[in-house]
Amino acid sequence: MIGTLSAVLRRSPQFSAVLRGFATLRTEMIRSSRNRLNSDGTDGTDRSKNQLLLPCDATDSMRQYAANPRLVRQFPSSSASFIQSNPIRRTRPTPRASLGPIDDRRDGHRRALGNRLSNMANSFLTGARLIGGAAALLGAASSVTLAQSARRLSSTEQHVVRAVDSHNAEALGLLERLVNINSGTMNFAGVRRIGDSLRVRLDALGFKTRWVDGSAFHRAGHLVAEHPGPGPKLLLIGHLDTVFEPTNPFQHLTMINDSTARGPGIIDMKGGDIILLYALRALRDAGQLDRMNVTIVYDGDEEEPGAPLAAARKALVDASRGAAVALGFEDGAADPKTAVISRRGDLDWHLHTTGHPAHSSQIFTPEVGAGAVYEASRILNSFYTQLSGERYLTFNPGVALGGTQVSLDSTGTVGSASGKDNVVAEQMDVTGDLRTLSPEQLSHAEATMRAIVGKHLPNTTAAISFGEGYPPMAPTDGNRKLLAMYDQASRDLGYGSVVAVDPSRAGAADVSFVASNVPMIMDGIGLSGHDDHSAQETGDLWMLPVLTKRAAILMYRITSAPPSTRGR
Repeated sequence: MIGTLSAVLRRSPQFSAVLRGFATLRTEMIRSSRNRLNSDGTDGTDRSKNQLLLPCDATDSMRQYAANPRLVRQFPSSSASFIQSNPIRRTRPTPRASLGPIDDRRDGHRRALGNRLSNMANSFLTGARLIGGAAALLGAASSVTLAQSARRLSSTEQHVVRAVDSHNAEALGLLERLVNINSGTMNFAGVRRIGDSLRVRLDALGFKTRWVDGSAFHRAGHLVAEHPGPGPKLLLIGHLDTVFEPTNPFQHLTMINDSTARGPGIIDMKGGDIILLYALRALRDAGQLDRMNVTIVYDGDEEEPGAPLAAARKALVDASRGAAVALGFEDGAADPKTAVISRRGDLDWHLHTTGHPAHSSQIFTPEVGAGAVYEASRILNSFYTQLSGERYLTFNPGVALGGTQVSLDSTGTVGSASGKDNVVAEQMDVTGDLRTLSPEQLSHAEATMRAIVGKHLPNTTAAISFGEGYPPMAPTDGNRKLLAMYDQASRDLGYGSVVAVDPSRAGAADVSFVASNVPMIMDGIGLSGHDDHSAQETGDLWMLPVLTKRAAILMYRITSAPPSTRGR
């Protein structure tokens, strides 16, 4: 739709005339403002008065309008309504005593400016009438595009689309309430409150819900909902927690404008949780949910997984068995034109080296050797030279401590070291992470790193261990076919194409734990926005119904015409 509207506007002589008129108007306003004087050096505009204010760049504003279907729908269809809803306000200056020559000169400029504004006001009204014509063209183009989309959607799918629209205000209200509930991973009560809010609504849709207690892995727990049916099993994945604990000052949703909001977890991932829920509600309203086989897992510790990790992800892995399709509602790369069909795995490693402590004057002798720090340095440099050129493979040493005495806590993130510059280091510890795109790449990287560690400098030892982490999710043929279905649903809805995110931009996520069990997986179809995990986390609220419709139509089509390919 956006491309069609832009093309219609570019071909419209009326719209071109409006753009030229606004450009001229803006130029005249700038020229006039430069001639204004003020004794304190400002531009002379009294912001407390109700004066004529225009967009800083009318041309850009119109272009943004043409590219925004939400604004197109809100734009009035006639110039009369536009002028009525956007009046040019005029006020009389308040009488006051003259302040001398400077004031007289300022009044002269005011009179000249008033004449210019009067002329420009007439031009503006003429431009508004032309805008009415442009708006009519936009409305016609919008109607044509929507009609074309309707022809590509079945009657059931059109029902689903209408249902999403009818519940959008309710969905936005629930999103605000959830964002305003703190659910930092370690705020167990807050995580449970989010789970309870979603649970009551899933119960109303006919799901059988249960809470998986997290005490075994030192977290709040997970919400699991099941809806058995005759269709292929769909696994839908979300999470309840955020990175913002109760001590963080970022706690509440704030509206930036009528279509964007800032709030903790708004895109990561309470927005995605809402999309998941209201896509299912639209399918229920269209009479389709009863024949769907759906299992939902809302993890309560995605941002900081509990330990042991196998216990923390047992509910998710168990739910994935027998599933034909898995959909994750993370925000992904935060771009609604993309989805995630591959994610790199992430696990930690720990390197420990030892050397022979002695006076530094004897280092490199056969009796003393190289010491622990040189041995660790050799290993890290070899990692770099042998593996750094492999695409999508990264290995980062995050903490390195060496000396006579080294202490590192169980998390591998906090420690201390002591030694002297004239003493050969006795030990060194290095911790880091390893990210790979596929199980094969992970196996190759681990084998190469172990082989490097196994070759020691004189009088040194070294050992490396690999801990728990997120497995990789490779870009399989099944995942690509699922993306193709999602892309087609988006096109049929009139929202344009969807392509795969580059795996280097997709971090680890819960969906990776089901990669070995589910033949078709896609993630990153939650609410779009930017700056997640920061106090600037912002969601594009106008995309909420768009993304909900995409998800709902995709789920309907999977159930109605199950993908023929189940293997990889």
